[in-house]
Amino acid sequence: MKKLVILGAGTAGTMMLNKLEPVLDRDEWQITIVDQFETHYYQPGFLFIPFGIYNKKDVIKPKRDFFPTSAEVIFSAIDRIEPKENKVSLQNGTVLSYDYLIIATGSKIHPEETEGMKEAGWHKNIFDFYTIEGAMALSKFLKYWEGGKLVLNIVEMPIKCPVAPLEFVFLADWWFTEQGIRDKVDIEFVTPLPGAFTKPKASNVFGDFLDKKNIQLVPDFNIARVDSEANKIISWDEKEVNYDLLVTIPTNMGDEAIARSGLGDELNFIPTDKETLQAIGHDNIFVIGDATNLPSSKAGSVAHFEADILLENFLCAIEGRALRAKFDGHANCYIESGFGKGILIDFNYDTEPLPGKFPLPGVGPFSLLEETKMNHYGKMLFRWMYWNLLIRGSELPIEAQMTMAGKRR
Repeated sequence: MKKLVILGAGTAGTMMLNKLEPVLDRDEWQITIVDQFETHYYQPGFLFIPFGIYNKKDVIKPKRDFFPTSAEVIFSAIDRIEPKENKVSLQNGTVLSYDYLIIATGSKIHPEETEGMKEAGWHKNIFDFYTIEGAMALSKFLKYWEGGKLVLNIVEMPIKCPVAPLEFVFLADWWFTEQGIRDKVDIEFVTPLPGAFTKPKASNVFGDFLDKKNIQLVPDFNIARVDSEANKIISWDEKEVNYDLLVTIPTNMGDEAIARSGLGDELNFIPTDKETLQAIGHDNIFVIGDATNLPSSKAGSVAHFEADILLENFLCAIEGRALRAKFDGHANCYIESGFGKGILIDFNYDTEPLPGKFPLPGVGPFSLLEETKMNHYGKMLFRWMYWNLLIRGSELPIEAQMTMAGKRR
């Protein structure tokens, strides 16, 4: 019997399990999925917790709820992957052999990578919202905060969901307005990028939104350290930004097991063919989601589009055929902009976000690079789609390859 091992049961790993289980012959294939934790988190929902839009129960469910009964499930941390022996050693002592391996081990924040980040101010007036613990702690803090200077700082790229920091400051503008203290809060968006976003044209649009909302953009700021006693962040070239409340997006890194296995780059992301999703140098290993080093967004929509490509290429691989499906870097992101409105962007490796209508040309109902109420509804609907369709491997009416239909250059 042939063996497929999937490492990671987050968004990407669970989707691949649910897409492959119905098409692989159970008499010929044993599928094993491995993950350290039994709880599945809807990570896009963490953004809404500090502002009271979602609570903890809205973003967590048992992982077993989304696994097919035929799959072998092992809850354990990974010790290391041994690709020359086609083996995976787990920290519980189990050793798994495989014929094919899919790595979906994701990424997580590492605030300890920045000097001073986790000292006296951590979860007192320095918070993240990329973990459930950070989002909940920030929610408690904001309930009683009476104002001051809020600084959002991105430590370095790449990060999960590159639009989430923008969404945070947009929602903060709305939140403080609703609380009647917007005039008592200064908001700064401090980024290592030259503008508000990774794509230049969209960056200009989002920069205009920051201006309109009276949020100061501080570009080209590469943080070196945090002085939590003096409440300031300092860049490598000794520029300083003071804060009363610091919301940080710390360094994002891949799983530590990737480093122990010698498979990753300096941030533990795995060199991956950007079209086929095959691990470079390993014909029987595929990588998906945040674990890759691809020049695409680390986001749920990207993992979904990658899953369609990987399904086709995996079936080609096990049948000895050439890998014919090509991932184009497609990303589709709803951006909550506050006050019941949102923005939508759709782009890939080569094409920047463009204006237009989505998904139906001329009809929509969603507008690209425009702020509309319908885009907000799309964002809020996504949680239902995630729990009920996306991670269950269901087909969605959006092609994996980006289309130019409905877009205007």
